[in-house]
Amino acid sequence: MYKAQLHWQPIALLLLITMIWGSNMAFVKIASREMTPIFMAGLRSVVAGLCLYIWMKARRIPVFPSAVICWHGIVTGILFGSEFGLIFVGLKYTLASRGYVLLYVAPFFAALGAHFFLAADRLNIWKGAGLTSAFCGVVVLFLKDVGSFSFEALPGDVLFLIAGAMWGATTVYIKKYLVQLAEPIQILFYQLVFSAPFLLIISVIMEDRVIWGFSFALGFSLFYQCIIIAFLSYLVWFVLVSRYPVSLMHAFSFFTPVFGVLFSGILILGETVGPNLIMALILVSLGMVLVNYQPKPSP
Repeated sequence: MYKAQLHWQPIALLLLITMIWGSNMAFVKIASREMTPIFMAGLRSVVAGLCLYIWMKARRIPVFPSAVICWHGIVTGILFGSEFGLIFVGLKYTLASRGYVLLYVAPFFAALGAHFFLAADRLNIWKGAGLTSAFCGVVVLFLKDVGSFSFEALPGDVLFLIAGAMWGATTVYIKKYLVQLAEPIQILFYQLVFSAPFLLIISVIMEDRVIWGFSFALGFSLFYQCIIIAFLSYLVWFVLVSRYPVSLMHAFSFFTPVFGVLFSGILILGETVGPNLIMALILVSLGMVLVNYQPKPSP
């Protein structure tokens, strides 16, 4: 049963989760110094999927309730794997701080997709304003005053934009085909377990040597990505989703790109954050608020 308000304990947990997510790309960049990105993403799904499987069995949660759910789970796993494969590769070519801003255009791709594929989720004036704000944020990020780096970062920036589109497509697909059939924790499991073979096969095809060293930094980065991010933080998120209204929960996701620029970009990697990036972050964050705004119905 949902609780109508968030008390300080879940608020603290949600802020901690968004801080954890905000530092994730820094550890991906650190690990990519010694491991190829697509193999890393596949390994992350394998380890986190195995941990989640053990947890589901301990809680007696059915893994595959029906064949239909399984097939939809395969599709979501491929979409999920494509998204993170693009993110991990994109980080080789662009800054983590830019990546967070570009990735979080995903809600706007989801809003556009929902308008065409979900009958009960049409665009309105607030979503239109949010889409416009987000688009302006992306344009600001690519303004000429970012200098020559904009051309060097272009491949990575494009990959992040495509990853955002894949994230939005995954959201729409889940809402259309899975949300009424499976529990949120089952959907997370399908995304992890079915993305793993997809990513590892792509890695075999595209990457020659997957690892060329194993330092403490690589080991900790893998632990952080596999256990802290993909298993524990996602698990806690979905447990909270089952207890509190989704609208309250998603309000806290707006902090992730902010913490991403602060922790991954500035504090951990020491990236330079210019005024155009700050303006882009503000516009994209404003767009997220507007897209998710639900006006109260007239009495």
